[in-house]
Amino acid sequence: MSRIRRTGVRAALFAVPLVVAGALGAAVPAGATPHPGTSLACRGEGVDPKALVRSRAETVIRAPLSAVWRLQTDVERWPSWQTPVKTAERLDHGPFRKGSAFRWTTPIPPNPSTPATSLDITSTVEQLRRNSCIRWTGPATAEGLHIDGVHVWNFTEVKGGVLVRTEETHTGEQVEADVPTATRILREGLEGWLRELKETAEARTGHQQS
Repeated sequence: MSRIRRTGVRAALFAVPLVVAGALGAAVPAGATPHPGTSLACRGEGVDPKALVRSRAETVIRAPLSAVWRLQTDVERWPSWQTPVKTAERLDHGPFRKGSAFRWTTPIPPNPSTPATSLDITSTVEQLRRNSCIRWTGPATAEGLHIDGVHVWNFTEVKGGVLVRTEETHTGEQVEADVPTATRILREGLEGWLRELKETAEARTGHQQS
């Protein structure tokens, strides 16, 4: 990849709160050994154990589990509360379940190397346990950028609310060219998703606390 192309990809990544997107954890240096034993899982399946780009985050949401789950799985309404998500559509019908697929987009502003475009993400639910966990996989593509992601969500009732934990891994030539930057962007994206999920769920159920 040329220096110009690297710059273009980096600029594109900085512009996108990927969720493809976000969580707790320091940048993983290139060549680091992942730790699959610490990964979140859904029905025994977790994130990509070989991925160098990975992040994890969690938050406690002071709202009923049923409300949090409904908000997270009502994919077509994501644009109403997730700032980075501009469009979202289910590719199947009926309850959100194993095998459900959905396509969603987030914009990438123009930069010196590429015009304004949109990151197009197609996700498929591989594992699901209602009110407990979700694992979906799928590609995210834009001009000059391709990412394969695996995303796991865990939901656990705790005193006063719901502990939501999430972990995601990315693989692909562009993100692996700069693991620390890609990891930081992933972390910021996951943290932003949890923040908006928490704010929306608490506001809609009247459980928000100072």
